[in-house]
Amino acid sequence: MELAFLIVDGYPPDARQHFDACSCDQAWQQYARMLKSHLPEARFDVLFPSDPDACLPQGAALSSYRGVLWTGCNLTIYEDDPRVRRMIELQKEIYRAGVPAYGSCWGLQIAAVAAGGEVAKNPKGREMGLARKIMLTEEGRHHPFHRGKPQVFDAFISHYDEVTRLPSGAKWLATNDFTRVQAAAITHEKGTFWAVQYHPEYDLHDMARLIYARTDRLVKEGFFQSSTELQDYVDKLEQLHREPSRKDLRWQLGIDDDVIDAKRRQIEFHNWLFELVLARRA
Repeated sequence: MELAFLIVDGYPPDARQHFDACSCDQAWQQYARMLKSHLPEARFDVLFPSDPDACLPQGAALSSYRGVLWTGCNLTIYEDDPRVRRMIELQKEIYRAGVPAYGSCWGLQIAAVAAGGEVAKNPKGREMGLARKIMLTEEGRHHPFHRGKPQVFDAFISHYDEVTRLPSGAKWLATNDFTRVQAAAITHEKGTFWAVQYHPEYDLHDMARLIYARTDRLVKEGFFQSSTELQDYVDKLEQLHREPSRKDLRWQLGIDDDVIDAKRRQIEFHNWLFELVLARRA
């Protein structure tokens, strides 16, 4: 079977345009970069299911893909929105087709809801920038998704909503004090979906540009006292991206190799790719 993957970028056009204006890589581009870094020979198609005319490339079928990758998204999964309904139905089809899926943030929420779980707004508000002290559960410490991952780690993150009930057949793999479900493995019908609430696909530059793109909201919500303070933080993230050995910036920002080092940050994706997807018979 050809090493073909489907990247599902749920961001609607206006959000994608805003990312361009803020010099952010698109979510699908972050996923394409991660995929190619682990599997250079892979090819991929991109689907934008929030667009009303979205469809798979001519002649393609879900069963023709080795795996499906779900990016983040700025929509709300528990509100009645035709774009959201299309995405939930798409993942139900993926489960029925038996194609392995991986996702972050919105991907975890889609995985849960499409299999019968529930998502709601986190009463603690937005978890932004770095998710601190994510801990593997007992099941997570023994699951292949997190093989090689430290028992406690930090990760890039940006979300308001959280999975409040995992569906039947799910394994709860990671948590922290802010968000109960930080990772899960969901088996439903013929399919398996390994997903995280955090963002292994981000690097420091991606996080810096996203924070910049969310300037008004983050100042309003009290993450920064002013846009000037926010810009100073963004500049430090960008500088550390360019000079990852800067001890002063690592200390000031509280950032370590579990976030900076792509190999460590993306262990989950590597494990999904090589232990779930490529291990399947072609």
